Amino acid sequence: MRIQDTPEEQAFRAEARAWLEANARPLCDADADLSRLRGHSPEAEAAHFERCRAWQSTLYQAGWAGIPWPVEYGGRGLTPAHQMIFNQEQATFDATSGFIASTIALVGPALLNHGREDQRRHYLPRLLSAEDVWCQLFSEPDAGSDLANLRTRAELDGQDFVVNGQKVWTTGAQYADLGILLVRSNPDLPKHAGITCLIADIRTPGVEVRPLVTNTGGVHFNEVFFRDVRVPRDRAIGDLDGGWAVARTTLANESVMIGTSSVGTRDVDRLAALARRAGRADDPVVRQQLARVFVNERILALFRARMEAAVRSGRMPDIDGSVMKVFWAEARAFKDQVALELLGDDALLDGDDAPEHGEWQGAFLDFPMGTIGGGTSEVHRNGIGERVLQLPREPREDRSVPFRELKTTT
Repeated sequence: MRIQDTPEEQAFRAEARAWLEANARPLCDADADLSRLRGHSPEAEAAHFERCRAWQSTLYQAGWAGIPWPVEYGGRGLTPAHQMIFNQEQATFDATSGFIASTIALVGPALLNHGREDQRRHYLPRLLSAEDVWCQLFSEPDAGSDLANLRTRAELDGQDFVVNGQKVWTTGAQYADLGILLVRSNPDLPKHAGITCLIADIRTPGVEVRPLVTNTGGVHFNEVFFRDVRVPRDRAIGDLDGGWAVARTTLANESVMIGTSSVGTRDVDRLAALARRAGRADDPVVRQQLARVFVNERILALFRARMEAAVRSGRMPDIDGSVMKVFWAEARAFKDQVALELLGDDALLDGDDAPEHGEWQGAFLDFPMGTIGGGTSEVHRNGIGERVLQLPREPREDRSVPFRELKTTT
Protein backbone atom coordinates (compact mmCIF):
# COMPACT_ATOMS: atom_id res chain seq x y z
CA MET A 1 0.00 0.00 0.00
CA ARG A 2 1.29 3.47 -0.87
CA ILE A 3 0.65 5.67 2.15
CA GLN A 4 3.57 8.06 1.81
CA ASP A 5 3.38 11.41 0.04
CA THR A 6 5.10 11.82 -3.28
CA PRO A 7 7.37 14.89 -3.55
CA GLU A 8 4.54 16.76 -5.27
CA GLU A 9 2.10 15.76 -2.52
CA GLN A 10 4.62 16.80 0.13
CA ALA A 11 4.76 20.25 -1.45
CA PHE A 12 0.97 20.40 -1.56
CA ARG A 13 0.75 19.38 2.12
CA ALA A 14 3.23 22.10 3.07
CA GLU A 15 1.22 24.66 1.08
CA ALA A 16 -2.01 23.59 2.78
CA ARG A 17 -0.40 23.65 6.22
CA ALA A 18 1.01 27.14 5.69
CA TRP A 19 -2.37 28.45 4.54
CA LEU A 20 -4.17 26.90 7.50
CA GLU A 21 -1.65 28.31 9.95
CA ALA A 22 -2.28 31.75 8.50
CA ASN A 23 -6.06 31.46 8.56
CA ALA A 24 -7.08 29.21 11.47
CA ARG A 25 -6.25 28.43 15.10
CA PRO A 26 -4.65 25.09 15.98
CA LEU A 27 -7.04 22.66 17.69
CA CYS A 28 -6.51 22.07 21.40
CA ASP A 29 -7.90 19.44 23.78
CA ALA A 30 -10.26 21.99 25.34
CA ASP A 31 -12.18 22.42 22.09
CA ALA A 32 -15.58 20.73 22.30
CA ASP A 33 -17.62 19.40 19.42
CA LEU A 34 -20.97 21.24 19.49
CA SER A 35 -22.82 18.18 18.22
CA ARG A 36 -21.84 16.23 21.36
CA LEU A 37 -22.74 18.86 23.97
CA ARG A 38 -26.09 18.51 25.69
CA GLY A 39 -28.27 21.56 26.26
CA HIS A 40 -26.95 23.75 23.46
CA SER A 41 -29.54 26.28 22.35
CA PRO A 42 -31.00 26.88 18.88
CA GLU A 43 -29.20 30.21 18.96
CA ALA A 44 -25.87 28.50 19.60
CA GLU A 45 -26.50 25.99 16.83
CA ALA A 46 -27.41 28.81 14.41
CA ALA A 47 -24.23 30.65 15.30
CA HIS A 48 -22.22 27.47 14.77
CA PHE A 49 -23.85 27.01 11.36
CA GLU A 50 -22.92 30.56 10.32
CA ARG A 51 -19.30 29.97 11.37
CA CYS A 52 -19.27 26.79 9.29
CA ARG A 53 -20.76 28.59 6.30
CA ALA A 54 -18.20 31.39 6.59
CA TRP A 55 -15.33 28.87 6.74
CA GLN A 56 -16.59 27.04 3.65
CA SER A 57 -16.78 30.36 1.80
CA THR A 58 -13.21 31.13 2.90
CA LEU A 59 -12.04 27.74 1.58
CA TYR A 60 -13.72 28.38 -1.76
CA GLN A 61 -12.34 31.88 -2.20
CA ALA A 62 -8.82 30.61 -1.46
CA GLY A 63 -9.07 27.62 -3.80
CA TRP A 64 -9.26 24.90 -1.13
CA ALA A 65 -12.84 23.71 -1.75
CA GLY A 66 -13.66 20.78 -4.02
CA ILE A 67 -9.99 20.12 -4.61
CA PRO A 68 -10.53 17.11 -6.95
CA TRP A 69 -13.51 18.65 -8.74
CA PRO A 70 -13.08 20.00 -12.29
CA VAL A 71 -12.00 23.63 -12.48
CA GLU A 72 -15.03 24.57 -14.55
CA TYR A 73 -17.28 23.63 -11.63
CA GLY A 74 -15.34 25.59 -9.02
CA GLY A 75 -12.81 22.95 -8.03
CA ARG A 76 -9.07 22.78 -8.36
CA GLY A 77 -8.76 19.88 -10.78
CA LEU A 78 -6.41 17.83 -8.61
CA THR A 79 -6.83 14.26 -7.29
CA PRO A 80 -8.81 12.73 -4.41
CA ALA A 81 -5.44 12.17 -2.71
CA HIS A 82 -4.93 15.93 -2.58
CA GLN A 83 -8.33 16.38 -0.93
CA MET A 84 -7.46 13.69 1.58
CA ILE A 85 -4.18 15.42 2.41
CA PHE A 86 -5.93 18.74 2.96
CA ASN A 87 -8.53 17.09 5.20
CA GLN A 88 -5.78 15.52 7.29
CA GLU A 89 -4.13 18.89 7.80
CA GLN A 90 -7.38 20.74 8.46
CA ALA A 91 -8.32 18.20 11.17
CA THR A 92 -5.60 19.65 13.40
CA PHE A 93 -7.11 23.14 13.30
CA ASP A 94 -10.17 24.68 14.93
CA ALA A 95 -11.84 25.12 11.55
CA THR A 96 -14.72 23.18 10.11
CA SER A 97 -17.51 23.47 7.60
CA GLY A 98 -19.62 21.17 9.78
CA PHE A 99 -22.55 19.52 8.10
CA ILE A 100 -22.10 21.75 5.06
CA ALA A 101 -19.09 19.62 4.18
CA SER A 102 -21.29 16.52 4.46
CA THR A 103 -23.92 17.84 2.07
CA ILE A 104 -21.20 18.81 -0.40
CA ALA A 105 -19.92 15.22 -0.20
CA LEU A 106 -23.45 13.91 -0.87
CA VAL A 107 -24.88 16.35 -3.41
CA GLY A 108 -21.67 16.88 -5.37
CA PRO A 109 -21.31 13.28 -6.63
CA ALA A 110 -25.02 13.16 -7.48
CA LEU A 111 -24.71 16.21 -9.73
CA LEU A 112 -21.32 15.23 -11.13
CA ASN A 113 -22.49 11.73 -12.07
CA HIS A 114 -26.13 12.29 -12.99
CA GLY A 115 -26.74 16.01 -13.51
CA ARG A 116 -26.95 17.85 -16.81
CA GLU A 117 -24.09 20.11 -17.83
CA ASP A 118 -26.10 23.27 -17.18
CA GLN A 119 -26.98 21.99 -13.70
CA ARG A 120 -23.36 21.23 -12.90
CA ARG A 121 -22.15 24.65 -14.03
CA HIS A 122 -24.85 26.49 -12.12
CA TYR A 123 -25.19 24.55 -8.86
CA LEU A 124 -21.72 23.12 -8.15
CA PRO A 125 -19.81 26.42 -7.69
CA ARG A 126 -22.61 27.72 -5.47
CA LEU A 127 -22.55 24.46 -3.49
CA LEU A 128 -18.78 24.64 -2.96
CA SER A 129 -18.87 28.28 -1.90
CA ALA A 130 -21.84 27.71 0.48
CA GLU A 131 -23.72 30.41 -1.39
CA ASP A 132 -26.37 27.69 -1.57
CA VAL A 133 -26.65 25.35 1.42
CA TRP A 134 -28.30 22.01 0.72
CA CYS A 135 -30.08 19.33 2.71
CA GLN A 136 -30.92 15.71 1.89
CA LEU A 137 -34.67 15.06 1.57
CA PHE A 138 -34.76 11.26 1.49
CA SER A 139 -36.18 9.63 4.65
CA GLU A 140 -39.90 9.56 5.42
CA PRO A 141 -41.99 8.26 8.35
CA ASP A 142 -42.62 5.00 6.44
CA ALA A 143 -39.46 5.01 4.34
CA GLY A 144 -36.31 4.99 6.39
CA SER A 145 -34.57 1.65 6.22
CA ASP A 146 -36.63 0.79 3.15
CA LEU A 147 -36.10 4.08 1.35
CA ALA A 148 -37.69 2.84 -1.88
CA ASN A 149 -40.99 2.74 0.02
CA LEU A 150 -41.15 6.55 -0.11
CA ARG A 151 -44.58 8.08 -0.68
CA THR A 152 -43.93 11.77 -1.26
CA ARG A 153 -45.55 12.12 -4.65
CA ALA A 154 -44.79 14.36 -7.60
CA GLU A 155 -47.34 14.78 -10.38
CA LEU A 156 -46.56 16.56 -13.63
CA ASP A 157 -48.65 19.64 -14.35
CA GLY A 158 -47.37 21.23 -17.54
CA GLN A 159 -43.69 22.01 -17.02
CA ASP A 160 -43.84 21.63 -13.24
CA PHE A 161 -43.97 18.80 -10.76
CA VAL A 162 -46.51 19.34 -7.98
CA VAL A 163 -45.08 17.76 -4.83
CA ASN A 164 -47.02 16.61 -1.75
CA GLY A 165 -45.70 14.61 1.17
CA GLN A 166 -43.45 14.59 4.20
CA LYS A 167 -39.76 14.03 4.88
CA VAL A 168 -38.22 13.46 8.30
CA TRP A 169 -34.80 13.42 10.05
CA THR A 170 -33.57 16.06 7.60
CA THR A 171 -30.39 17.55 9.04
CA GLY A 172 -29.98 21.30 8.68
CA ALA A 173 -33.18 21.89 6.72
CA GLN A 174 -33.92 25.05 8.73
CA TYR A 175 -30.75 26.59 7.30
CA ALA A 176 -30.91 25.14 3.79
CA ASP A 177 -31.62 26.94 0.54
CA LEU A 178 -31.98 23.82 -1.60
CA GLY A 179 -32.56 20.12 -1.10
CA ILE A 180 -31.91 16.95 -3.07
CA LEU A 181 -35.40 15.45 -3.03
CA LEU A 182 -36.62 11.94 -3.82
CA VAL A 183 -40.26 11.67 -4.93
CA ARG A 184 -42.66 9.02 -6.17
CA SER A 185 -43.23 10.08 -9.78
CA ASN A 186 -44.82 6.92 -11.20
CA PRO A 187 -46.82 4.63 -8.88
CA ASP A 188 -47.53 2.27 -11.78
CA LEU A 189 -43.90 1.11 -11.79
CA PRO A 190 -42.22 -1.10 -9.15
CA LYS A 191 -41.08 0.76 -6.07
CA HIS A 192 -37.43 1.23 -7.13
CA ALA A 193 -38.31 2.24 -10.68
CA GLY A 194 -40.91 4.96 -10.15
CA ILE A 195 -38.72 7.45 -8.26
CA THR A 196 -37.36 10.77 -9.53
CA CYS A 197 -34.71 12.98 -7.92
CA LEU A 198 -35.46 16.71 -7.89
CA ILE A 199 -33.72 19.90 -6.82
CA ALA A 200 -36.16 21.54 -4.40
CA ASP A 201 -36.05 25.18 -3.31
CA ILE A 202 -36.70 25.10 0.44
CA ARG A 203 -38.00 28.70 0.33
CA THR A 204 -40.77 27.81 -2.15
CA PRO A 205 -44.35 28.45 -0.93
CA GLY A 206 -45.82 25.25 0.46
CA VAL A 207 -42.59 24.00 2.06
CA GLU A 208 -42.74 23.90 5.87
CA VAL A 209 -39.75 23.02 8.04
CA ARG A 210 -40.42 21.90 11.63
CA PRO A 211 -37.35 21.33 13.84
CA LEU A 212 -37.29 18.14 15.94
CA VAL A 213 -35.79 18.46 19.42
CA THR A 214 -33.60 15.45 20.25
CA ASN A 215 -32.98 13.98 23.69
CA THR A 216 -29.70 15.91 23.84
CA GLY A 217 -31.49 19.23 23.36
CA GLY A 218 -30.30 19.61 19.79
CA VAL A 219 -32.49 20.87 16.96
CA HIS A 220 -30.44 19.81 13.95
CA PHE A 221 -33.07 17.30 12.71
CA ASN A 222 -36.28 18.42 11.03
CA GLU A 223 -39.55 17.34 9.52
CA VAL A 224 -40.19 18.90 6.11
CA PHE A 225 -43.72 19.07 4.67
CA PHE A 226 -44.61 19.67 1.02
CA ARG A 227 -48.08 20.94 0.17
CA ASP A 228 -48.71 21.54 -3.53
CA VAL A 229 -45.11 22.67 -4.00
CA ARG A 230 -44.25 23.42 -7.61
CA VAL A 231 -40.82 22.27 -8.82
CA PRO A 232 -39.84 22.97 -12.43
CA ARG A 233 -39.41 19.81 -14.49
CA ASP A 234 -35.92 20.88 -15.56
CA ARG A 235 -34.80 20.54 -11.93
CA ALA A 236 -34.85 16.76 -12.18
CA ILE A 237 -31.42 15.18 -11.65
CA GLY A 238 -31.04 12.29 -14.08
CA ASP A 239 -33.89 10.59 -15.88
CA LEU A 240 -37.56 10.80 -15.08
CA ASP A 241 -38.38 7.74 -12.91
CA GLY A 242 -34.63 7.04 -12.74
CA GLY A 243 -33.97 8.62 -9.35
CA TRP A 244 -32.97 5.38 -7.64
CA ALA A 245 -29.62 5.50 -9.45
CA VAL A 246 -29.04 8.99 -8.04
CA ALA A 247 -30.05 7.78 -4.57
CA ARG A 248 -27.59 4.88 -4.73
CA THR A 249 -24.75 7.23 -5.63
CA THR A 250 -25.64 9.51 -2.74
CA LEU A 251 -26.08 6.73 -0.18
CA ALA A 252 -22.82 5.01 -1.15
CA ASN A 253 -20.92 8.26 -0.52
CA GLU A 254 -22.80 8.74 2.75
CA SER A 255 -21.75 5.33 4.10
CA VAL A 256 -18.08 5.95 3.32
CA MET A 257 -18.24 9.48 4.74
CA ILE A 258 -19.70 8.25 8.04
CA GLY A 259 -17.50 5.18 8.28
CA THR A 260 -14.28 7.12 7.80
CA SER A 261 -15.08 9.70 10.50
CA SER A 262 -13.09 9.38 13.69
CA VAL A 263 -11.48 11.33 16.51
CA GLY A 264 -8.37 9.14 16.40
CA THR A 265 -6.77 8.29 19.74
CA ARG A 266 -8.02 11.39 21.59
CA ASP A 267 -11.04 9.59 23.06
CA VAL A 268 -8.88 6.63 24.11
CA ASP A 269 -6.66 8.98 26.09
CA ARG A 270 -9.70 10.71 27.62
CA LEU A 271 -11.18 7.38 28.72
CA ALA A 272 -7.89 6.37 30.28
CA ALA A 273 -7.88 9.66 32.19
CA LEU A 274 -11.43 8.96 33.39
CA ALA A 275 -10.33 5.55 34.63
CA ARG A 276 -7.45 7.07 36.57
CA ARG A 277 -9.67 9.73 38.15
CA ALA A 278 -12.15 7.02 39.16
CA GLY A 279 -9.34 4.97 40.72
CA ARG A 280 -10.05 2.08 38.36
CA ALA A 281 -7.01 2.17 36.11
CA ASP A 282 -5.84 -1.16 37.55
CA ASP A 283 -9.25 -2.85 37.35
CA PRO A 284 -8.78 -5.77 34.90
CA VAL A 285 -12.31 -5.39 33.50
CA VAL A 286 -11.78 -1.68 32.85
CA ARG A 287 -8.39 -2.34 31.30
CA GLN A 288 -10.00 -4.89 28.97
CA GLN A 289 -12.66 -2.35 27.99
CA LEU A 290 -10.04 0.30 27.31
CA ALA A 291 -8.08 -2.19 25.25
CA ARG A 292 -11.17 -2.92 23.17
CA VAL A 293 -11.75 0.81 22.59
CA PHE A 294 -8.13 1.16 21.49
CA VAL A 295 -8.36 -1.87 19.18
CA ASN A 296 -11.58 -0.54 17.66
CA GLU A 297 -9.94 2.80 16.93
CA ARG A 298 -6.94 1.01 15.47
CA ILE A 299 -9.16 -1.10 13.20
CA LEU A 300 -10.91 2.05 12.00
CA ALA A 301 -7.51 3.61 11.34
CA LEU A 302 -6.53 0.57 9.28
CA PHE A 303 -9.80 0.80 7.34
CA ARG A 304 -8.97 4.41 6.55
CA ALA A 305 -5.43 3.42 5.59
CA ARG A 306 -6.82 0.94 3.06
CA MET A 307 -9.12 3.62 1.73
CA GLU A 308 -6.22 6.08 1.57
CA ALA A 309 -4.00 3.59 -0.24
CA ALA A 310 -6.69 3.01 -2.85
CA VAL A 311 -7.20 6.74 -3.34
CA ARG A 312 -3.46 7.33 -3.70
CA SER A 313 -3.22 4.52 -6.24
CA GLY A 314 -6.12 5.85 -8.26
CA ARG A 315 -8.23 2.71 -7.87
CA MET A 316 -11.58 1.87 -6.33
CA PRO A 317 -11.38 1.12 -2.59
CA ASP A 318 -11.42 -2.60 -1.79
CA ILE A 319 -13.46 -2.18 1.39
CA ASP A 320 -17.23 -1.85 1.37
CA GLY A 321 -18.65 1.36 2.81
CA SER A 322 -21.25 -0.58 4.80
CA VAL A 323 -18.52 -2.51 6.60
CA MET A 324 -16.91 0.74 7.71
CA LYS A 325 -20.21 2.33 8.68
CA VAL A 326 -21.44 -0.58 10.84
CA PHE A 327 -18.10 -1.00 12.60
CA TRP A 328 -17.82 2.75 13.27
CA ALA A 329 -21.35 2.90 14.72
CA GLU A 330 -20.86 -0.07 17.04
CA ALA A 331 -17.41 1.08 18.14
CA ARG A 332 -18.83 4.47 19.03
CA ALA A 333 -21.72 2.97 21.02
CA PHE A 334 -19.33 0.77 23.03
CA LYS A 335 -16.97 3.67 23.73
CA ASP A 336 -19.79 5.86 25.05
CA GLN A 337 -21.04 3.04 27.28
CA VAL A 338 -17.57 2.61 28.79
CA ALA A 339 -17.38 6.33 29.49
CA LEU A 340 -20.66 6.38 31.44
CA GLU A 341 -19.63 3.34 33.47
CA LEU A 342 -16.39 5.10 34.42
CA LEU A 343 -18.26 8.29 35.36
CA GLY A 344 -20.36 6.33 37.84
CA ASP A 345 -22.82 8.56 39.72
CA ASP A 346 -21.49 11.59 37.87
CA ALA A 347 -23.07 10.16 34.70
CA LEU A 348 -26.42 11.35 36.11
CA LEU A 349 -25.27 14.98 36.03
CA ASP A 350 -25.91 17.29 33.12
CA GLY A 351 -24.51 20.39 31.47
CA ASP A 352 -22.04 22.48 33.46
CA ASP A 353 -22.64 20.33 36.58
CA ALA A 354 -21.24 17.29 34.79
CA PRO A 355 -17.57 16.43 34.13
CA GLU A 356 -16.43 17.77 30.76
CA HIS A 357 -19.71 19.73 30.47
CA GLY A 358 -21.70 16.53 29.97
CA GLU A 359 -20.04 15.70 26.69
CA TRP A 360 -19.99 11.95 27.35
CA GLN A 361 -23.62 11.97 28.49
CA GLY A 362 -24.61 13.77 25.29
CA ALA A 363 -22.65 11.31 23.19
CA PHE A 364 -24.31 8.34 24.91
CA LEU A 365 -27.82 9.71 24.45
CA ASP A 366 -27.06 10.52 20.83
CA PHE A 367 -25.49 7.17 19.93
CA PRO A 368 -28.58 5.83 18.07
CA MET A 369 -27.76 8.41 15.42
CA GLY A 370 -24.80 6.26 14.44
CA THR A 371 -26.73 3.00 14.21
CA ILE A 372 -29.75 4.54 12.46
CA GLY A 373 -28.60 7.64 10.58
CA GLY A 374 -27.24 6.95 7.11
CA GLY A 375 -29.10 3.64 7.04
CA THR A 376 -29.70 1.28 9.95
CA SER A 377 -27.08 -1.27 10.87
CA GLU A 378 -29.54 -4.02 9.96
CA VAL A 379 -29.92 -2.73 6.40
CA HIS A 380 -26.17 -2.31 6.04
CA ARG A 381 -25.64 -5.88 7.26
CA ASN A 382 -27.98 -7.08 4.54
CA GLY A 383 -25.88 -5.16 2.04
CA ILE A 384 -22.69 -6.68 3.43
CA GLY A 385 -24.19 -10.14 3.07
CA GLU A 386 -25.18 -9.58 -0.53
CA ARG A 387 -22.26 -7.47 -1.82
CA VAL A 388 -19.32 -8.66 0.28
CA LEU A 389 -20.22 -12.24 1.20
CA GLN A 390 -22.13 -12.89 -2.04
CA LEU A 391 -25.06 -14.39 -0.16
CA PRO A 392 -28.40 -14.75 -1.97
CA ARG A 393 -30.67 -11.74 -1.90
CA GLU A 394 -33.52 -11.81 0.57
CA PRO A 395 -36.83 -12.79 -1.07
CA ARG A 396 -38.71 -9.61 -1.93
CA GLU A 397 -42.11 -9.97 -3.50
CA ASP A 398 -42.44 -6.21 -3.93
CA ARG A 399 -39.59 -5.80 -6.40
CA SER A 400 -41.75 -6.40 -9.47
CA VAL A 401 -45.16 -5.25 -8.21
CA PRO A 402 -46.44 -1.79 -9.23
CA PHE A 403 -46.07 0.51 -6.24
CA ARG A 404 -49.76 1.43 -6.09
CA GLU A 405 -50.62 -2.28 -5.60
CA LEU A 406 -48.40 -2.74 -2.55
CA LYS A 407 -50.09 -3.27 0.78
CA THR A 408 -49.65 -0.44 3.23
CA THR A 409 -50.09 -0.10 6.96
CA THR A 410 -51.35 3.48 6.76
